[in-house]
Amino acid sequence: MRPEALNPLFAEVQTLEGVGPKLMKPLEKLGLTRVKDIAYHLPERFVSRRMVADLDQASEGEQVIIALTPVEHRAPRPGSRGPYRVLAQDAAGNICSLNWFGKAAYGAKKLLPVGEARWIAGRLDRYGDMLQIVHPDHIEVESAAHMGRMSEPVYRLSDGLTQPRVGDFVEQALARLPELPEWIEPSQLERAGWPAWAAALRLAHAGSDAKARDRLAYDELLANSLALLLVKADGRRRRGQALIGDGALRAKLQLPFGLTGAQTRSIAEIEGDMVQEAPLLRLLQGDVGAGKTVVALNAMLIAVEAGKQAALLAPTEILARQHFETLRKMLGPTGVEIALLTGRAKGRERESILMGLLDGSIQLLVGTHAIFQDTVNYRDLGVVVIDEQHRFGVAQRLALAAKGKRAPHTLAMTATPIPRSLTLAQYGEMDVSRLDELPPGRQAIDTRVVPMERIEEVVAGIERHLAGGSQAYWVCPMVREIDGAPDLADIAAAEARFAGLKEQFGEAVVLVHGQLRPEVKDAAMERFATGQARLLVATTVIEVGVDVPSATLMVIEQAERFGLAQLHQLRGRVGRGAEKSTCLLLRSGQLSETGRARLALMRETQDGFRIAEEDLALRGGGELLGTRQSGEAGFRIADLEQVQRLLPVAHGDARLLMERDGGLTSPRGEAARMLLYLFERDWGVQLLRGG
Repeated sequence: MRPEALNPLFAEVQTLEGVGPKLMKPLEKLGLTRVKDIAYHLPERFVSRRMVADLDQASEGEQVIIALTPVEHRAPRPGSRGPYRVLAQDAAGNICSLNWFGKAAYGAKKLLPVGEARWIAGRLDRYGDMLQIVHPDHIEVESAAHMGRMSEPVYRLSDGLTQPRVGDFVEQALARLPELPEWIEPSQLERAGWPAWAAALRLAHAGSDAKARDRLAYDELLANSLALLLVKADGRRRRGQALIGDGALRAKLQLPFGLTGAQTRSIAEIEGDMVQEAPLLRLLQGDVGAGKTVVALNAMLIAVEAGKQAALLAPTEILARQHFETLRKMLGPTGVEIALLTGRAKGRERESILMGLLDGSIQLLVGTHAIFQDTVNYRDLGVVVIDEQHRFGVAQRLALAAKGKRAPHTLAMTATPIPRSLTLAQYGEMDVSRLDELPPGRQAIDTRVVPMERIEEVVAGIERHLAGGSQAYWVCPMVREIDGAPDLADIAAAEARFAGLKEQFGEAVVLVHGQLRPEVKDAAMERFATGQARLLVATTVIEVGVDVPSATLMVIEQAERFGLAQLHQLRGRVGRGAEKSTCLLLRSGQLSETGRARLALMRETQDGFRIAEEDLALRGGGELLGTRQSGEAGFRIADLEQVQRLLPVAHGDARLLMERDGGLTSPRGEAARMLLYLFERDWGVQLLRGG
């Protein structure tokens, strides 16, 4: 049960004055559904503005406050992605265009009647010969005095919201902050010079107060660490089962290659954990092609040798089917019964699988999230393997673990190398094994950077490549161009590229992206995997889990728009067979220094762990920290620098609280429980009864 002191913060956002049905959708889009969400919706930045009498006194790029009189409204042509423009003049007769894109233009018609002066606040820029202010921050009729604050917060918005409106909601939310007991250890609070919780929130909204921001970031990191430690403690409390295999099935495996030292070491670590009664909880980190599947298969066969069942959970049906086919071939000599269960299994097929799991005749199950549905029960589940762990929430893993008579051993895998500095943030409850060497004989991928001006040469090269019997990928940054977003109009769209390539290569080309119906996507993948199609045009949906050895050419269009880790994963779709493979990184004409450094590193190395560290240094941890899926919140307050600086402190404090200072039943621990609710580490909240 949630602590009563938090009730004011968990009130619905509709309880704030001014929040009506029309504003609910844009607020929900930002994740602002309760008062606490508004309170933690911190400003993205702060702006200082200067009041000017006319446009001649202002500089391009400057934040200004100026009186302008609308003289003409210009709506965009039907079907155009152009802005709604209001031409306005200053006291000296200079013209400025006030521009709005999308639904935001509706308000401009009422707020800016022709001939009536208004105070406008916003950033002054130039487009061609015309001065412009895009999406003005403020439009006032009478006074501009309040606009001139030196540090005005700028909040993230969505259609229908304005800065003044969000600022008003924030003020109301801050007025409702309750007095909460302190959860930070007093000496830590004094040493850091941090304000109390409520004061920190008010200071963070009022100005760029570094200590207030640090305090709130520490709170978030402490909540994350406490939740992960609760998960780990819960696993240790559960009565597991020591699994000792006799090696008979593993001896029958016919692998076409020898194990690397890293694979041998990881297998030994996993086997050592599985002989303990406390359930194994380990993350297997491996680069593209490092051989994680073989390591996982050894763990699953230990369970089967011990008379138990094993399950492998994959994030997509494509990946689940590929795992099933790969494991079925490897398991051929062993006689182990393996089955595939996805959401598409219906009728008798599904009933047969469910019965086989219940009576134990199915020893190893591969599938998607369907394998932990309520209707799926096992005779005796001994080990669970979760592939691409970052695609699943901890709550989902706990649901699968609950399927065993006793807590099964859990091995999570990820092919996305994670910098060591962030492993604690994402997998603080797990032991970690790393596959940091590739199997012998795996060829380096020839990586080249090619300007977009040479795209015709690239297409001609693909024609020769396909004529030689090989297959290729062409990856684009997005599915289609976005209406109303001209800054994105030059981004390559998969559907448009597919249409162009299909004109040249006909039925040899197929298209895959995340917005296609599953059966359409699977059919296209099947055609490519079986060689019926020779060229696959796709978005990053093929980033993981696609294994077609005869595909030896990867083209990534506008590669500078992708992160390093993502480029590395995409490149890893080729180089999976005996033939030499090539990756072409098509770049736009203008590259930032970061973009240039990113592409240069891709040419230089194929070490995924080094790439992950460099990616962190070049562009920060947005993708690594901000995309925890399936209900697991990323860090909404702590930025990368704060994670690296404060996480070790927060994790150490969480361990001391749990192991030495009375845990969550102590007075400070009772206060710390509130953090799990405030930062929505719901899988930690679920375990509070045992905490």
